[in-house]
Amino acid sequence: MRTRFAYDQLPVSRWRNGGGETREIVSYPPGDAQFAWRASIATISADGPFSPFPGIDRAITLLHGDSVLLESEQAQQRLTPLQPWAFPGEWAIEAKISGSCQDFNIMTRRDSWRSAVSIAQETVSSENGVAWVVAGKWQTSAGEKLTVDQGMWWLDEKLQLAPQTSDARLLFVTLNRVL
Repeated sequence: MRTRFAYDQLPVSRWRNGGGETREIVSYPPGDAQFAWRASIATISADGPFSPFPGIDRAITLLHGDSVLLESEQAQQRLTPLQPWAFPGEWAIEAKISGSCQDFNIMTRRDSWRSAVSIAQETVSSENGVAWVVAGKWQTSAGEKLTVDQGMWWLDEKLQLAPQTSDARLLFVTLNRVL
């Protein structure tokens, strides 16, 4: 299973607290109320709390925008562009921002999936994952091309992505089932 997506085609959901919006890439399995893993791009436009997700591991990566400070009793983290930060969904996180920002989020149900997020500039591959083009152009081994603000998610098939330009950067999420 392999699905391409583009930012401008992702459905938008406004946050209940009015602090931003989410564009969901995929909630897997599709249509299941209790996701095993979920990928999205969010725009944070005001200070406020993150929604709690017990039993979920989260990773957030600042894509664009101003300063973001995430605080909880357990940690304090200033997000910097393209530096993934992972944390448990149980933490009560409060976001403090200067201006507006956009981030990439991956959430995995701890008892069934694990994720690893990296920023790639060289050829990458995995059996399950999500990829988001941050800069330049990328191509799959089958010849499919992806450019900025485009991506792909896939399951149970080996997918390889290679940079096609010298400025190419890819947010690459490897997903693995917990056995």
